[in-house]
Amino acid sequence: MGKYAAEIRDSTRNGIRVWLGTFNTGEEAALAYDQAALTMRGPLALLNFPMDKVRESLENIKYICEDGISPAAVLKATNKMRCVKHKRNRKKRKRENDVLVFEDLGAELLDELLMST
Repeated sequence: MGKYAAEIRDSTRNGIRVWLGTFNTGEEAALAYDQAALTMRGPLALLNFPMDKVRESLENIKYICEDGISPAAVLKATNKMRCVKHKRNRKKRKRENDVLVFEDLGAELLDELLMST
């Protein structure tokens, strides 16, 4: 899986570290951090990307947080779901790529190959 990790300290849960996930690129990990920071700290959050880009990314994943639930925990679950979907798709693609297709070149070629040994 990914080589880049993202985690954040969750101020809504006494500053515990919340693992946001592993990602294929540093940009994906930084964006996951920014999403958590913005949802927890609002406009005072220190972000890696412009605030508009982070807000748009939250809209794209249809981020919704209910009262009493940590925003970081919601994003962790969201990232986990995306990771599971990505793994499933990768396994399907791998199975498709593992198929060998043989072409029938006729019995005469087979006989010729067998005779040459």
